[in-house]
Amino acid sequence: MKEAPAFQPFNTGLFHFCVQDPDIEGLVSRIVAAGGKQRMPIRAYYPGEKPYRMCYVEDPFGIVFEIYTHSYELTYSSGAYTE
Repeated sequence: MKEAPAFQPFNTGLFHFCVQDPDIEGLVSRIVAAGGKQRMPIRAYYPGEKPYRMCYVEDPFGIVFEIYTHSYELTYSSGAYTE
């Protein structure tokens, strides 16, 4: 049997993954229906003011990632929250 290469702690692959879908409830439901998990309630940024929401989920293989309804740039830009 071939010996596994030495573990490289700074070369571990994917660090952070996020997808954008305006139908966040629908995507979360499909992930759960396929055997994944919803890791938190869907979070609203500035409820009642802006429609930006996000949620962490886990796919059926154990990969945890984020879902955002809007782009990261729009959600976190200083101008995104001005009236």
